[in-house]
Amino acid sequence: MRFRLQAFGLHLTGSATALTLVLGAMWLGWYRWPGWYLASVLHIVGIVVLVDLVLGPTLTLIVANPAKRRVELARDIAIIVAVQLTALVYGGVTLWGGRPLYYTFSVDRLELVQASDLKTNDIDQARRENPALAPWWYSRPRWIWAPLPADPAEAQKIVTGAVLGGTDVIQMPRYFRPWAQGLTQLRAQLKRIDDMSYFTRTEESTLKSRLAQRGLPADQANTMVLWGGSRRVLAVFDLETLRIRALINPD
Repeated sequence: MRFRLQAFGLHLTGSATALTLVLGAMWLGWYRWPGWYLASVLHIVGIVVLVDLVLGPTLTLIVANPAKRRVELARDIAIIVAVQLTALVYGGVTLWGGRPLYYTFSVDRLELVQASDLKTNDIDQARRENPALAPWWYSRPRWIWAPLPADPAEAQKIVTGAVLGGTDVIQMPRYFRPWAQGLTQLRAQLKRIDDMSYFTRTEESTLKSRLAQRGLPADQANTMVLWGGSRRVLAVFDLETLRIRALINPD
């Protein structure tokens, strides 16, 4: 039994180290709050953790029979490790492809933009025309303003295309502008929680309770919803500086 436990401990330590390096890098680089929540990555992380920290070491505990020939034991553990590496690579590639790149303000809303939302030709065009705000492989999440183009015809084309399921302006980095330049327009779109129609009564009650816990007012027009697919959080702004004071989920 001691031999099995030693093998289990070594395998668990190695798996935990590899998993920590991969997930830690993703979290520190791209998935800090509210990135992981809006991108809905917990199910991916759950699968990787299940395989790498639970299934792999447990199987090693089972197969690590001291009576086995070392060649057979090495083969069995190699198969287990191969499955674990497959799960880890799958998780890493999925998280990399869906990593948050921008938190955008456009027209009247805040939205998350993930790497998978951007087309290659839009990225290439942005790198030529707007390199400072274009996405690069090393780019970390940025808060930006994504206004419609000044040309009315081009703006209408984008709006119509987005309504029909095409590319929206938040997926066109060539039009992105620094966050500070859009604050005047953003201020005009701020609302009270009671004036929003995005939350149920239960969610509104939860949000107001969490605002009170943070010492933030719940009756001011200082909030906007930040969307990420089907998920959303409430962004609370300081009305004087328009600095984001809190990002609160309604769950």
